[in-house]
Amino acid sequence: MRRLIIDGYNLLHSVPRYAAEADRDIDAARQRLIADLGARAAEGQDVIVVFDGGGNPSSDGEPRQIGGVTVIFSPAGTDADAVIESLASRARQECEEAEVVTSDGATRWTSLGGPVTVTRAPSFARELEYDEREWRERHEAPRSRATVEGRIDPATRQQLDRIAGRGDRPSRR
Repeated sequence: MRRLIIDGYNLLHSVPRYAAEADRDIDAARQRLIADLGARAAEGQDVIVVFDGGGNPSSDGEPRQIGGVTVIFSPAGTDADAVIESLASRARQECEEAEVVTSDGATRWTSLGGPVTVTRAPSFARELEYDEREWRERHEAPRSRATVEGRIDPATRQQLDRIAGRGDRPSRR
């Protein structure tokens, strides 16, 4: 199984598809990205999206499953690039095929090698858009977007809010 390792904020901020939404509402942009990546996970890909949580003292770096996607906020004091590079290194050591999605030059060069390939964020975003167009054409019906938040239980939502540095907030359910 091919592993997909994505630099979440890099993709959100460097691709027009997500950037405008990220400027208005970073939570909604993250949810949209995770929902879009959920299609890849549903097809059997091991999808990991890493967000920078290094500046958040509450971030523990623990992976969480959301809609079939593994979501990691890097632990306090560690940036997302270090987590991504570690995941890529582990894939190389275990001879596992992996694709790292980032436009960060240092992370691209550190991650690349052996069975690990690297794709820039804009190129990957075009792939996502193509996948979505192809799916719509095959199904010929308007696509309704289900939100990931609607499927998350309140305890997990509260934990994600804590990791993201928002503390307690009322559930949107």
